[in-house]
Amino acid sequence: MRFDALANRLSPRWGDRLSSWLRPGWIRAVIIRRTAAIALIIAAAAFTVSDHRATQEQSVVVAAHDLTPGQTLTGTDLAIVRVPGTALPDGALRLSADGVGRTVTAAMRPGEIVTDLRLLSSRLPSALRGERDSRLVPVRLSDDAVADLLREGDVVDVLSETSEVLARNAVVALGAGRRAGGIAATNASARPILLAMRSSEAQRVATAGLKSALTVVLH
Repeated sequence: MRFDALANRLSPRWGDRLSSWLRPGWIRAVIIRRTAAIALIIAAAAFTVSDHRATQEQSVVVAAHDLTPGQTLTGTDLAIVRVPGTALPDGALRLSADGVGRTVTAAMRPGEIVTDLRLLSSRLPSALRGERDSRLVPVRLSDDAVADLLREGDVVDVLSETSEVLARNAVVALGAGRRAGGIAATNASARPILLAMRSSEAQRVATAGLKSALTVVLH
């Protein structure tokens, strides 16, 4: 009995064992340092990979020469270059085939990256107006001089021949004064302009345009 009592007193209690485990001994200190070092190495590797991907060069489509609004793109109008990933804008075209046959909506300089918003598409009216329920409508104006003045991005109100306001805050997506090869196209104003406007207004403008030429008021 005395021997058992002595053995119990000499055996470490659970509290003593827990305290011993929590005490920063040499082995635990080494483990902590190594774990921290491994975590730092992993973080550094992840940062390096992310930075490499961001700066890695990627192929993108650019204008091969001056492009004008209304121009239909061919293969010779486009070129492929490589740029850092950080310089790649949203909506940039990656293949020349994505641009061939499409219509340019704004003047572009050689080397300028071609994006989806530089070309006619179903997304263009919403992007121009900032409203999802927007449509493109061809409008033939009664005043040739006004048609020649309009440029892409201009904001106008559309009026009927009786001065009824058919649409407000329409945005010019494509003007009438298209140029080809640096020379003004003949009878440019005879072509309709393309306006981005609300869907409800688009129907009204399209219907009125079938009966007579319309006019616009610039903002």
